[in-house]
Amino acid sequence: MPAIGIASVGECMLELSGADGGAWSLNYAGDTFNTLWAIRALTGSAIATDYVSAFGDDPFSTGQIEFFASNGIGIAASPVIAGARPGLYAITLTGAERSFTYWRGDAAARQLASDPTKLAKSLENRALVYFSGITLAILTPDVRGRLLLALDRARQAGSRIAFDPNYRPRLWQSVQEARNAIADALPLVDIALPTFPDEQALFGDSTPDGVAYRLSAAGVREIVVKDGAEPALVVGGDARERVPAVKVTAVDTTGAGDSFNGGYLAARLANKTPAEAAAIAHRVAAATVQVRGALAPPETLRAAFNPA
Repeated sequence: MPAIGIASVGECMLELSGADGGAWSLNYAGDTFNTLWAIRALTGSAIATDYVSAFGDDPFSTGQIEFFASNGIGIAASPVIAGARPGLYAITLTGAERSFTYWRGDAAARQLASDPTKLAKSLENRALVYFSGITLAILTPDVRGRLLLALDRARQAGSRIAFDPNYRPRLWQSVQEARNAIADALPLVDIALPTFPDEQALFGDSTPDGVAYRLSAAGVREIVVKDGAEPALVVGGDARERVPAVKVTAVDTTGAGDSFNGGYLAARLANKTPAEAAAIAHRVAAATVQVRGALAPPETLRAAFNPA
């Protein structure tokens, strides 16, 4: 049977966002979920799409799972853990830029690889499996190792593995721990989607070309280095191309890189070339930053993916 499913592995949190008059609204977001949201919007409904994590049995976790299902996203064999609950963050907004306050120390998602059998089942028969540096950061070293083993086995079974290092210093015990964890992950990666400022902060790369060279040396064959409003550097095989971003006035920059990743991966699944996929991804990211919140409406994403 050909692998047709898509899985994204990580943590989806409860999001509290402020509104006028002191009211707060509850949403769901997280880097790997934001990317899967875009992929789900941009791929056919016949493709099984699952968010692989661990969930609590509280009302908020139940609401989260129901929200996924209402948008065509399952949870595969992800464990539901008695007494656990999701992580939470609150957003404050200054202009188009957001600040975040987190409560996630005992989030259920930290146990996403605690049951190797369920994790392996969740990753079966996938054309694509996506994870990030945040996925790695929320796990203890032993659980992190179980995840990498499961990803390796999925890759051996035919899955393409995509990864965004997405370095967030506050999630790591040290810079060296982050470097080591990402170095351990790279040999499993087919498609890398790093962001230049993150890589510069963590590894000291002076240019996007430096990022691409380092990842190529680690064995990654397809690399797209994002750099905000600057062109993305696309490297694959002997090809090396800079693909310009789409210039727009941002309303809310949250999720721009995540939606770029989703647009790129959806385009690659549709057999677009890496350069074509990067151009599409820029359009999807530009559409996302023109609406509030990390999850742009699916019709907005589809219009950017296939402009009239």
